[in-house]
Amino acid sequence: MDEFTKVKDLNQGSKRVTVLAKVLNVGEPKQIQTRYGEQKSVTEAVLGDETGKVTMSLWNEQASQVEVGDSIVVENGYVSLVRGHMRLNVGKYGSIKKSDNEVGEINESLDMSEKEYQAEETERRPRRDFGGGNRNFRRRY
Repeated sequence: MDEFTKVKDLNQGSKRVTVLAKVLNVGEPKQIQTRYGEQKSVTEAVLGDETGKVTMSLWNEQASQVEVGDSIVVENGYVSLVRGHMRLNVGKYGSIKKSDNEVGEINESLDMSEKEYQAEETERRPRRDFGGGNRNFRRRY
């Protein structure tokens, strides 16, 4: 399977992407509380390919699957926004695997996670007015 999504082509709507990239940096794990009240460990890693780099959120045991210098394949990845910045995540049915394909030169000048995006607000339609007001709908018999 050779259909890899390039880092520069990731966007805030990316879902079910497969990315081949090199691990440039792995941060320290942080304990966070999810919106469901669970405690989880999240570690941020920076991945890159010849088109750019992106920050990836690694949850719990995923962090032990990557080391600096590894070439990895992220299967079934998706992009979320964390405080307006893109993060690559591994989907529930996705995986992180070490790859035999070496990622060569990394374009570190394009950081996809640097740009701040506005979270797309769900479109709100104006409420339709179905009458009322000064019209009199009572039937006259």
